[in-house]
Amino acid sequence: MVQPNPKNRTASQLNSEQYARLKAEIKNPYRNVRKFIYVAGGASGLIGAFIFFFQSLAGRNLDTALPNLALQLGIIALMAFLWRWEERRQKP
Repeated sequence: MVQPNPKNRTASQLNSEQYARLKAEIKNPYRNVRKFIYVAGGASGLIGAFIFFFQSLAGRNLDTALPNLALQLGIIALMAFLWRWEERRQKP
């Protein structure tokens, strides 16, 4: 005889909050993974911008520090744009 497994729930046993969460995940798969990548990329850009800003402030390697600083600021801007775009897409 097969014992009922409480982990195997049918759709009728899910409450409305769980069902809504599952529907949202089906509509936008990997949304949390994308948001994590945006945060990680933004943090990386922020650390790089911090380093290249102080290198250029100290006057060391200005020919490479300034373009790298601009690149890091661009990465931060891109990650902020993607984050906001993701948030706007989620709202009805």
